[in-house]
Amino acid sequence: MTTFVQLHLLTTYPASNLNRDDTGRPKTVDYGGVQRIRISSQSLKRAWRTSDVFASRARGRQGQRTQRLGEVVRDHLLERGVSAEQADAWARDVANIFGKLEDAKLENKATFIRQLAFVSPEERASAIALADRLMGGEKIDVAKLDKGEVLQQTDTALDIAMFGRMLADDPKFNREAAVQVAHAMTTHAAAIEDDYYVAVDDLKDSTEREDAGTSFIGVQEFGSGVFYLYVCIDCDLLVRNLGGDRDAARDALAALAECAATVSPRGKQASFAARSRASFMLAERGTAQPRTLAAAFVKPVSAREHADGQLEASVARLRNMRDAMDAVYGKGADATTHFDVRAREGTLEGLLDFVRESL
Repeated sequence: MTTFVQLHLLTTYPASNLNRDDTGRPKTVDYGGVQRIRISSQSLKRAWRTSDVFASRARGRQGQRTQRLGEVVRDHLLERGVSAEQADAWARDVANIFGKLEDAKLENKATFIRQLAFVSPEERASAIALADRLMGGEKIDVAKLDKGEVLQQTDTALDIAMFGRMLADDPKFNREAAVQVAHAMTTHAAAIEDDYYVAVDDLKDSTEREDAGTSFIGVQEFGSGVFYLYVCIDCDLLVRNLGGDRDAARDALAALAECAATVSPRGKQASFAARSRASFMLAERGTAQPRTLAAAFVKPVSAREHADGQLEASVARLRNMRDAMDAVYGKGADATTHFDVRAREGTLEGLLDFVRESL
């Protein structure tokens, strides 16, 4: 039977705009008949996998999502004295293994892949090695080459194994994501507010009437709240994606849990410094069918529900929903652990040990 690890987090963000829509407003969702502020799973996953926390645990086992692999190959060839025309041609041949290319006539993009390809360190090295073989004079028809010489069906890159990838032209090299990440949303109704601001030219002469006052006026929007986040990990799929390397899978689990608890999206951080850490985190493992506990917040949490405010009320709601689910469906996990910052219960390191022990 499949072993799942499920993570439930409550994180409080002050005034912030971590994840914007096309108009610059914080993203929202209507849930339970009221507006909530939302942080997309895409925003969360990118913040996690590009963080120093993830890098320290991955120890080089990180993929790169890019259109520019051909550019990397071309620059490698140019540094070794290959002519620009030949470097472009070989770089396009190699990059085409990863996906369809942009039009060769597009200035500065002739070696770009049309879509973002998630490339492991080994695949990048194989691409450069193939370019070196071409440079060395081997007669290789790259278009007819077995792509398995470059592309891999299992990973050493922890983030590709966790979050998956799609290569539209070669589905056998796709990777099904072992980690599912929900959109985080506030446990309560949340309003989007306006920050009216001005900028002043430091070199203006304040004594000159025509030159007095501000130089720029603008508005940026923000919100705040207690956010619930749910993450589900298929441990067996994670191990398979990593070619059976259980130690790497343990590192991936620990990296994911630590990032979810400590890493914030980067949107507008210079303006708001919304560097928050999870105030409450529940980890569950077992073979039962996974389930989110978001139903705890269909009725918006009110600060009046608990003497200590919305955060404590949200923690109580989450625990009550878990107990209610267990009462109706049976135990949702074989083992659980948690930390609660306000109550000074548990530790992050203890929770990381718990998720490592899932394998």
